[in-house]
Amino acid sequence: MDTTWRSIANRISEATGTPFIVKSHDAVGGGCINSTTVLEDGRRRFFVKLNDAGRLAMFEAEAEGLKEITQSRSVRVPQPVCAGTVGDSAYLVLEHLELSGADGRCFEQLGRELAQMHRATQKQFGWRLDNTIGSTPQINTPDTDWVQFWREHRLGFQLDLAARHGRNLMRQGERLMADLGEFFRRYQPTPSLLHGDLWGGNVSAAGERPVIFDPAVYYGDREADLAMTELFGGFSSRFYQAYQEAWPLEAGYKVRKTLYNLYHVLNHFNLFGGGYGSQAERMMEALLGELR
Repeated sequence: MDTTWRSIANRISEATGTPFIVKSHDAVGGGCINSTTVLEDGRRRFFVKLNDAGRLAMFEAEAEGLKEITQSRSVRVPQPVCAGTVGDSAYLVLEHLELSGADGRCFEQLGRELAQMHRATQKQFGWRLDNTIGSTPQINTPDTDWVQFWREHRLGFQLDLAARHGRNLMRQGERLMADLGEFFRRYQPTPSLLHGDLWGGNVSAAGERPVIFDPAVYYGDREADLAMTELFGGFSSRFYQAYQEAWPLEAGYKVRKTLYNLYHVLNHFNLFGGGYGSQAERMMEALLGELR
């Protein structure tokens, strides 16, 4: 791999305008999708993600998503340095941050800053790039109709994948998608800038500031981000209180959050199998029950 690190170091030198020669490369934990390494020259460190060369577009979209969040002047994210391929590998180089667990005060700040991020809006739902949710393609073709966007590019896409993976959920899924508009009769979301994959594993702290990373950026209903924070837990009550004070959620969120988290549970089934399929069925039954 020495040739790989030398090639990446040359790209870092070009991108930063300062020579970078690798003195050490240490593998670190970075999730189940990519392999991750910290490169160091004795003075500077960079965080590097590696995957198959065919995954370059995934890394490029991630870098653009981090830039999009940065432009909102809200929550801190690691800054992308460069991306490319070397041999049979694709890579993404990011600013290295010394991360630690977020405490209550940090979560409170995150609540305020996330509300600020969500106030970055555009005219259509979706985004200018497709990206990934985990390693699953996430289609972001812009649409002015949120119900149609969620039906086609979120639930419908995942239900089709589930059928290919041997779990036909279409009987419930088609009923749910046909009546999807019922959940939005009294609520019209704004296309807000979303992290898109906001679970506890993608939140940390750098010094006293909260940091979010590994985004699956698009513009959608801000409730979708809030819903995912509740899916696996880990966010303090101070986070939710601070968000509500900055931008209160509207009536009906407790029902809609199940609709939004269904997307992630279906995706987990498509990635990992197991009990996520049964969980998705239960969630769809609960949502259909709300329509009766």
